[in-house]
Amino acid sequence: MASENEWVSTSADYTKPRPPGAADAWTEEANRRSARGSQALTRTGETVPPPAVANALGLAAGETAVVRGRTIYADDAPVELADTYYPRDIAEGTPLAEPRKIKGGAVTLLAELGHIAARVIEDVTARPASQIEQQQLQLTDHEPVVVVERLSLDEAGRPVQADVMVAPAKLRRLRYEMKVH
Repeated sequence: MASENEWVSTSADYTKPRPPGAADAWTEEANRRSARGSQALTRTGETVPPPAVANALGLAAGETAVVRGRTIYADDAPVELADTYYPRDIAEGTPLAEPRKIKGGAVTLLAELGHIAARVIEDVTARPASQIEQQQLQLTDHEPVVVVERLSLDEAGRPVQADVMVAPAKLRRLRYEMKVH
């Protein structure tokens, strides 16, 4: 069971388009916990992604993707650093590549553009926070972080989105529920 200080997060809500007029998944999750959820865009545009992301997206060495980097807040405290990468041919010329908030979240916009995730793969690891992560997440020395790497693939198996999320381990508990057939 989660303690009162832990944030229990389920991934499923973050991989599905939102209903018309709905807030993004993070805002709704924070509201359920009586917190104010917000995000600050830290970077947008074209970039060469880290090697693991490039590999997941099927990019050649040096090939670029579109990134949306965000700091995620609960009330006024930073609780996650999130970088989301999109293949250029999906995101270029769309609001995904622009430095502005997307109503209903990026997954909703992707669906409107015809790119719906049919399969999601997540890898979860833990490691010491880097100095930059310590500063951005307001951590003390030697505090560990949880890293979630999520790859979303469409019905044809084509990668449409790759996320790298870093959160303080002390605050995060990930929950995965599965149907057993």
